[in-house]
Amino acid sequence: MEQPNKIRTADPKDLDTIFSFICHLEETSFPFERFEEIYLENIENPDYIYLVAVNDADEATGFLSCHSQKLLHHAGMVFEIQEMYVARHHRGSGIGKLLVKALEERVAKTGCKSFEVTMNLARTDARKFYTKMGFVATHAKLVKSL
Repeated sequence: MEQPNKIRTADPKDLDTIFSFICHLEETSFPFERFEEIYLENIENPDYIYLVAVNDADEATGFLSCHSQKLLHHAGMVFEIQEMYVARHHRGSGIGKLLVKALEERVAKTGCKSFEVTMNLARTDARKFYTKMGFVATHAKLVKSL
């Protein structure tokens, strides 16, 4: 299995691949036009960090998205991972770890107060992964669909 040779910032040419990754992650098919609109807006927004892992053949093997916000109850900046996906045939090769470490390096330079992740409770493997990466369960998130 080929290892990624770099982690880079996502750009417009990654749209189709990231669309596929997120549809697989969420086990659904999103409306492409709306997804595209949000994606292109977010990659231009300095409050969002979108990272792509690529191998030597420049094939995207993983993706991570994060947003930042200034929160009153932290009296500072907080970064939260929103999505992370590693292509099925590349799982177990350290790509997820590389993505999180690359994000940590970026957010460490900001003086942020917290670095967080929220995940679906059904994703037990994801919870194990993030725990191994040093994340600690300190809060519960409740969601109400509208």
